[in-house]
Amino acid sequence: MEKMTVRMPVAVKAKVTESLKAKIIGDLQKRIQQVDLDLEQLEFTAKRALNEQENQDETLIPALKQQIDMERSKRLAAKQEVEAKLRRAEKLEYGAEIGHGQLERTVELEIGTDLDKLTGAEIVTEDGKIVAFRE
Repeated sequence: MEKMTVRMPVAVKAKVTESLKAKIIGDLQKRIQQVDLDLEQLEFTAKRALNEQENQDETLIPALKQQIDMERSKRLAAKQEVEAKLRRAEKLEYGAEIGHGQLERTVELEIGTDLDKLTGAEIVTEDGKIVAFRE
């Protein structure tokens, strides 16, 4: 066999522009709001479940409280993670390149092909439009 066709990953990078930065920040702020709503819903549901449990079998209340605390902790950890991403997004500098996903390409390999050169392929975008290919 003298040739082989394979699929290789291609990194997609985006240049940080004012609109991209605003979109990233907006998306993260929406995610924080959603987590806050989830926390409110959890608290509401938890209170109702605890009240119902008091009327049925009080011995199960500690286990129920533990389960509620675990769920609350998960949501709070998720919120902290998104808040950290938001702080990093607010510090992004215009013109910097950030990872924006990955695609695949089909490549024909021959004996002697520089595989290292092919694995570093990148597509650079700016405001959603391709501005460069890099190998």
